Amino acid sequence: MNIISTRPLKIHDIPCPPERLAVFLDFDGTLADIVEHPDDVQLPATTAEALAKLATRTSGAIAIVTGRPIAQIDALVDPLVLPVAGVHGMARRGFDGRLHSTQHDATLFAEIQTRLTRLHLELPGTMIEIKPGSIAFHYRRRPELAPTMAETVHDVLGELEGLDILHGKMVVEVKTGHAQKGDAIRAFMSEAPFAGRVPLFAGDDVTDEFGFAAVRDLDGIAIKIGPGETAAEWRVDDPDGFREWLERLADSA
Repeated sequence: MNIISTRPLKIHDIPCPPERLAVFLDFDGTLADIVEHPDDVQLPATTAEALAKLATRTSGAIAIVTGRPIAQIDALVDPLVLPVAGVHGMARRGFDGRLHSTQHDATLFAEIQTRLTRLHLELPGTMIEIKPGSIAFHYRRRPELAPTMAETVHDVLGELEGLDILHGKMVVEVKTGHAQKGDAIRAFMSEAPFAGRVPLFAGDDVTDEFGFAAVRDLDGIAIKIGPGETAAEWRVDDPDGFREWLERLADSA
């Protein structure tokens, strides 16, 4: 990761109006607050309104790029329907509605599920989340596990090969296909209505660094929400601050 010095983001720092942007947004920790259980997350009404305005102003060049499955995002932003890259880019729905999926090994996936389920049962307070081609091991309710959790998951998976393991905020996610958020953003940028625009990506977690790298390679705008080392040029302190900024962007002249 190319770590740079970030600057606080203000509305006038964006070099072009929404009509020239391709907007890519992480969901949890960016558009919505991170909560103890993923099923309890909510999108604020004012943020949903801002997304709808930006969808109009960008002629549809706005997408959610998230670790969640596409169906979950559809439910959370309903009645709005947006392009989505889910499961860190393993599944992607373009503006035209076409679905693109990364293939994964079903036998390997079943073995991962068996091993992580066993670990979950050994560690009360943890949770496993099954996604298409990916399993997330959450330990938000057991923060004392943070220093050793990554090593524990690696040990449990042992000799298994062909895995893509991502480390996020109080979660270790294990994928059986090699796709990242940056891959999804590049794919979107090759398609209408995103092509030819200035890409903007905002996210809060380590897994979003792949997206930051992609938009910076494309001379775009990378925004980090919250603390931590990052390759993003701009920073906003917390999701509240970013949502307020996004609403001002949607209404900007």
